[in-house]
Amino acid sequence: MRLSPVGRFRAIAILEGISFLVLLGIAMPIKYAGDNPKPVLYVGWAHGVLYILYAITGFQAMAARHWPAREAVRGFLASILPAGTFVYDWVFLRKEYEKESAIKAEA
Repeated sequence: MRLSPVGRFRAIAILEGISFLVLLGIAMPIKYAGDNPKPVLYVGWAHGVLYILYAITGFQAMAARHWPAREAVRGFLASILPAGTFVYDWVFLRKEYEKESAIKAEA
């Protein structure tokens, strides 16, 4: 099943949020308390890739749904706050996805 632009953005947003929390809550403490930098290397790399995908899919969703530029700013701010992408999904993306699904169902 192929996801819509908003569906892809939601999926990447959740994965990016998880990777950020794992980086901050697990990998960083292991690095500094356990003197082991390997988890930060791997989790940080994965988080970086997901962050880039978050930006790309965010702009694709913005273009597809004709969102105002302020949504790009909100999405960026959500991505730099721990758990921000989860809140952004709950407050905005979930509703946009439901609207998008309703439009497809009517067609």
